[in-house]
Amino acid sequence: MSAIATSFNRSSFGRWINSPAGRVFRTVAGVAFIAAGLVRRGKPGSLALLAWGILPLSAGTLDVCYVSASLAGPLRGQKCRDEAL
Repeated sequence: MSAIATSFNRSSFGRWINSPAGRVFRTVAGVAFIAAGLVRRGKPGSLALLAWGILPLSAGTLDVCYVSASLAGPLRGQKCRDEAL
């Protein structure tokens, strides 16, 4: 794992986003983006909202951290939590 990913996972934001409260937040945010995309159906940006909503929704429901993975760290939220200690 890279030092940058370790630093992120140990930061207060990294610990919060991988906590149960962070998972709920990501799930709710994903649902909100998808709902906004459905409400705006046919208008500019609606497809972008739908596509963007998939990221936080999948991150929250599947317990993955795309930020950590993009920094060459672990993808699974549990592993991020274990390494944050």
